[in-house]
Amino acid sequence: MAEHLELLAEMPLVGRMNAQERLQHAQRRRARQVKLWAQAEKEAQGMRGRGGPPPGEVASIQPRRRVLFPPSVALLEAAARNDLEEVRQFLESGVSPDLANEDGLTALHQSCIDDFREMAQQLLDAGATVNARDSEGWTPLHAAATCGHLQLVELLITRGADLLAVNTDGNMPYDLCEDEQTLDCLETAMADGGITQEGIEGARALPELHMLDDVRSLLRTGAELEAPGDHGATLLHVAAANGFGEVAALLLERGASPRARDLDGWEPLHAAAYWGQVHLLELLVAHGADLNARSLMDETPLDVSVDEEVRAKLLELKHKHDALLRAQGHQRSLLRRRTSSAGSRGKVVRRVSLTQRASLYRKEHAQEAIVWQQPPPTSPAPPADDEDGRTDAELRPPPPEEDSPEPARPHNGRVGGAARHLYSKRLDRRVSYQLPALDSAAPDGPHRARAHHTLAELKRQRAAAKLQRPLPEGPEDAEHPRATSGAAGEPPLLKLTAPSEETPAEKRPCCLLM
Repeated sequence: MAEHLELLAEMPLVGRMNAQERLQHAQRRRARQVKLWAQAEKEAQGMRGRGGPPPGEVASIQPRRRVLFPPSVALLEAAARNDLEEVRQFLESGVSPDLANEDGLTALHQSCIDDFREMAQQLLDAGATVNARDSEGWTPLHAAATCGHLQLVELLITRGADLLAVNTDGNMPYDLCEDEQTLDCLETAMADGGITQEGIEGARALPELHMLDDVRSLLRTGAELEAPGDHGATLLHVAAANGFGEVAALLLERGASPRARDLDGWEPLHAAAYWGQVHLLELLVAHGADLNARSLMDETPLDVSVDEEVRAKLLELKHKHDALLRAQGHQRSLLRRRTSSAGSRGKVVRRVSLTQRASLYRKEHAQEAIVWQQPPPTSPAPPADDEDGRTDAELRPPPPEEDSPEPARPHNGRVGGAARHLYSKRLDRRVSYQLPALDSAAPDGPHRARAHHTLAELKRQRAAAKLQRPLPEGPEDAEHPRATSGAAGEPPLLKLTAPSEETPAEKRPCCLLM
């Protein structure tokens, strides 16, 4: 047989070979190994025929080895084969009937799974524990009830099996039984034992109460709550896997980390998702558990969950968490915009909504209209070169003539303009500012396309038009300015028109600029 160093020396050469060459090399190596073994066997037979090895070769011969198994493995294997005689020999030789393998499975568990009644009877007669538990809290009665072995269930009950034993999933033997006759046997035994629903609920709560007492004892002594246990799991891992909500809440309140990892990289949220503890998912997430945490196998809690209810709850929590993060990011961006703003009116207008902007514009136009509607002060006529004064005079309508046969026209909603100025100090909200239709023969064609003006624009246009026209020659022209556009291309005067019907109850904007 080749030595280890020889094989290591061949590794670079074997690595450069193709598949066919490597196969041929392995065949040659195997043939040489078989040849060396045959030669060694022939020499051993020759030495046994001569009565023993030569005196100088005694030290080179090694004793014959035997494979030995621990008693737990041997007893369990014999029980699985239903070898009553071998099991009896083991028990008579002093082997304990409660020996278990690495999963906590005893020979009595195995007999209840395989429905070996005689083997179970022999083990119980030898003193096997009827309520022995494996690593997941299953008793022999759990195994027999799950498999529907009625005779074994009756045997275990007569030997004192615990009808209210709870495994790590929170199930009792009758919870796992699907066979009708076996279930009737279990329920009859529970009724005969005086077990009520309160007793059942109390038994289910016992494991959590025991762990709660243990955690409180650790807190009183000041022990570390995040000390890793088996496989690096913390107390919060155990509480999350078993669904102990009260224990988990106490641990989280006392500072236990929801992001602690075991040797597989699992966080408590992984454990709760894998074992289907829906009521613990929201508790862990509320205390900072990461929904996107990945284990060493790159698995999130959603990846390890197989229950549809758990997956739906995880997706719901993830959706809420993402929405909260988006809302927080939006608030932070708004805060940054507020702090970086220079406070100018333009930026304020850009930030407000469309309705607020429209309201702001209406208020500005109303204030502007109030200013323009103020009656002119009683002052002497402006000089000839005061263009602003003449524009103000032109904006005021001429006084009505007493001898004029023309009927009185309504102004600002009133018939007759005797004692009322055309522009009232009180803002009439029913009045709209409109321009009269332009004459088709008027030369100011560009002005015809513009149907909407503000008062300030109208005043500026009239002043510009007067600068471009010749001064009036007659006194009548100075005293009575024209009210409509003429040959000089003047813009039309602003007129107030009252609505055809009065609707005092209707609320309209204070000022509509048409």
